[in-house]
Amino acid sequence: MQIKLLVEGGDMQPGPAISQKLGPAGVNIGQVIQQVNEATKNFKGMKVPVEIEIDLSTKNIDIKVFSPPITELLKKELGIEKGSSLQKKTKVANASIEQIISVSKTKLPNLLSNNLKTAVKSVLGSCLSLGILVEDKNPREVIREIEEGKYDREIKEEITETPLEKKEKLGAYFAKVLAEQEKIKQQEEAAKAAAEAAATTPATAEEGKEGEKPEEIKSEEKKPEKEKKEKKEKK
Repeated sequence: MQIKLLVEGGDMQPGPAISQKLGPAGVNIGQVIQQVNEATKNFKGMKVPVEIEIDLSTKNIDIKVFSPPITELLKKELGIEKGSSLQKKTKVANASIEQIISVSKTKLPNLLSNNLKTAVKSVLGSCLSLGILVEDKNPREVIREIEEGKYDREIKEEITETPLEKKEKLGAYFAKVLAEQEKIKQQEEAAKAAAEAAATTPATAEEGKEGEKPEEIKSEEKKPEKEKKEKKEKK
C-alpha cells in the first residue's frame, strides 16, 4: 500500500486526513508520524512530499522523502514567508545567482533533467511567479543571459556562496526597490481616497442663515406686504 503526503518538515501532526489515509493499513499512526518527522527534520519549516510504502502483511513501513517544491526552497533560502500576489508590481526579494544555484542543486535529483543549467532555469521560472528579482533583474533577463553563457563558470563550478560585498549591493538595490514600491502604494491609496471623496453626492440646496432654505427666506421677506394688504381690507 502506497500513501503520498505533503507534510511540514519535522512537524507532521495527527489529524482526520492522516487517520483516513493510514487507518485502513492497520498501522500505529503515532509511530508512522514519528518516523516521518525524523526523516524530514532537515526540511523544518517547509512543505515536504513524502511517500509511505506499507507492507500490509508484515506492517513494515518504508518512507521516502523527496525534496520540497521549488517555491518552498526559495522561500527558505531567501528568508521570505510568501511570494507576491502582484508579481509585476511588487517584488519580495533580490536573489544572487549563487542562491539560485544552491536551490537548483537541492532540487536537481527530483527534476526530469540531470543538467544543473536546466535546473537553474527552472528555478528562475519560479522566481518569476513569486515576484523575486535575481541579480537586480527580472528573472526572464537572467534566463536569457544564462542561455548566452554569462553564468557558465558559476554553474559549472556549482558556486553556492554569495560574496559578502555582493550581498550588500543586492541588499542596497532592493532597499531602493522597496522604497519605490511604498511610494507608489501611498500614491495609489491617496488617489483612491480622492476618487471616493469625489464620488460622494454633494448637497444641492443652498442653505441660508441658521439652516433656512432660500424659499423659506423669500417667504419671510414677503410677509410684511401681506400684512399691510390685510389691514387695508379690514378698513
